[in-house]
Amino acid sequence: MDQGKTPLPPTTGANSSQTPAAVSAAHLAASMLLFTTFLVGMVGNGLCLWVLGLKMRRTVTTLWFLHLVSCYLLFTLLIPFFIVYVLLGFHWVFGMAMCKFLNTCISVGMFTSVFLLTLISLDRYTLTHHPIQSRNHRTVPRAQKLAVGVWLASFALSAPYLAFRETHVVDGGRIACINNYALSEDWNGAEPQDLGRRVHQAIFIVRFLLGFLLPFCTIAGCYGCMGLKMKEKKLAWAGKPFKVMVAAVVSFFLGWLPYHLYQSLNLYKKEVPESVTDALLIIYTFSSCFNACFTPILYLFVGEKFWQVFRTSLLTLVKAAFVDDLGSSAPESSGRHGFEVENRKQEMV
Repeated sequence: MDQGKTPLPPTTGANSSQTPAAVSAAHLAASMLLFTTFLVGMVGNGLCLWVLGLKMRRTVTTLWFLHLVSCYLLFTLLIPFFIVYVLLGFHWVFGMAMCKFLNTCISVGMFTSVFLLTLISLDRYTLTHHPIQSRNHRTVPRAQKLAVGVWLASFALSAPYLAFRETHVVDGGRIACINNYALSEDWNGAEPQDLGRRVHQAIFIVRFLLGFLLPFCTIAGCYGCMGLKMKEKKLAWAGKPFKVMVAAVVSFFLGWLPYHLYQSLNLYKKEVPESVTDALLIIYTFSSCFNACFTPILYLFVGEKFWQVFRTSLLTLVKAAFVDDLGSSAPESSGRHGFEVENRKQEMV
């Protein structure tokens, strides 16, 4: 995560007025929140990945969501490292290489999810407003190439972490994993701090424009045009398409706005009260975890086809586990084939 502080607000140090008991309670509460998020994310994203990858026919839409859930699962797999970080009082014990690698992976996951949500919105818009062109050019191989391009672009935008992210000894001998934008060992010098501030501003502008503002305007614009199309054709606003539009815009906005607000305030941390930045840090940490671990479940379960495949596949597994091998009942059809026949013309939104 692109920040000068730790992933959660530190509660130890020279400036802390909390008692050791309160500090331990705060660390434990934060760790429990992260651990709960990790469990939910692993189960939810794992089940979504299983259904999308093995139980549903491969279409452009399922391909988008397969990559989306994969990047959220990547983020979820990194949470245990930060649980240990919190439990140790924000003392980084995994070394410089892991400091760079883990934060690069988090940045890749953020950009990939944002770009994929933007592609999904553009895809929905094209299907609605240009159905003929979409039918001629919307193919799985082309979608796969776009998805791979998204991952490569996300890595390119996240590569600065490999250079800027470092471990640094702070108060009380604690080791923190933070950004060194000046790439200088003189952390307190006036010239390195000024250079680091300018580099930080440039990186923030790029990340805000490409990681939030432009994608959000694209997503909102696409779904806004789709809403006008629905109104023009007098389609029901309370149905599934409208719910998908609302879920897409709201989850994107609430998931990433606190992160970029914190980054903007962090540029001027000397003028902003520390209590404000710490409170916003907690909010954005929670929203990031929620976005990575809970949003894919909400987003995918809105689709009727996904929910039908999930329920039938799960029921088939339970029946297979308890069926009497000596019974004479015929096996039930399940998996991809049955749903390809039944839902060939239907795509999950």
